[in-house]
Amino acid sequence: MLRSFGQISLVMLGLFSFLFLGVAVGAEQSYVPPKGFVPDEQTAVRIAEAVLGPIYGEEQIARERPFTAVLKGEIWTVEGHLPASQNKGGVALAEISKLDGRILRVTHGK
Repeated sequence: MLRSFGQISLVMLGLFSFLFLGVAVGAEQSYVPPKGFVPDEQTAVRIAEAVLGPIYGEEQIARERPFTAVLKGEIWTVEGHLPASQNKGGVALAEISKLDGRILRVTHGK
């Protein structure tokens, strides 16, 4: 019994060491561009369209072009536009972190 406990302890120690080293290696710093991963309006719009298309349909998103992006603080707000022939309805909207590109919010007006 003592031998089994010792073997189990040794295996557990090895497993925890492996996991700890894996986390430490995975936690290495990555290059971060000085202006963030989403530095400008064009990049924000491209990211938003890539995210919104699969959610609301590529055709719908194409009808809402051109998209515009406004930076407030560190968050890009990207919105579509209603076609000139349409005066009712809503448009797609995405909020994207300038610093790391995370999608913070996605919605579509009605």
